[in-house]
Amino acid sequence: MAKSKTIVSRFRGRSEHVLDVKGRLNFPSRFREVLQQYESEQLMVTSWGSHLRAFPATEWETLEDKLLAKGREQPGLTSFVRLVVSGVTPCLPDRQGRILMPPTLRSETRIVKEVVLTGMLDYVEIWDKDAWLIETQATRENFADYNESLAKLGIF
Repeated sequence: MAKSKTIVSRFRGRSEHVLDVKGRLNFPSRFREVLQQYESEQLMVTSWGSHLRAFPATEWETLEDKLLAKGREQPGLTSFVRLVVSGVTPCLPDRQGRILMPPTLRSETRIVKEVVLTGMLDYVEIWDKDAWLIETQATRENFADYNESLAKLGIF
């Protein structure tokens, strides 16, 4: 699917937030600015294993197109599609820049109150803070494991 605009900014950085009593999350202004470059400010939020992912709607449609075109050729993807596609929820930031985190998705990923948002260039991850700390510690401990892949990309 072709985009009508060229995306010049990406989702970068991370921030910590606390959900309000209604389960709303303050979506950072720098992320909202990136989102404004897309055809819609709507986010598609879904469970992605141990965390949530928030995609701009057009990026989500691209993912769905790939699943439709080539997903059936990949063995074992039916369960992935069942989990991820069945749980996707459209979320539009309100005037204060908050998005309502669906209770079912929060429950699936054990997000209760404290969260970490991390920019992943073309989408945003939403983690329970404790799960984030465990994930990043494991990444730090295994950092050298990335050297070969980074070298292939010409980064290392």
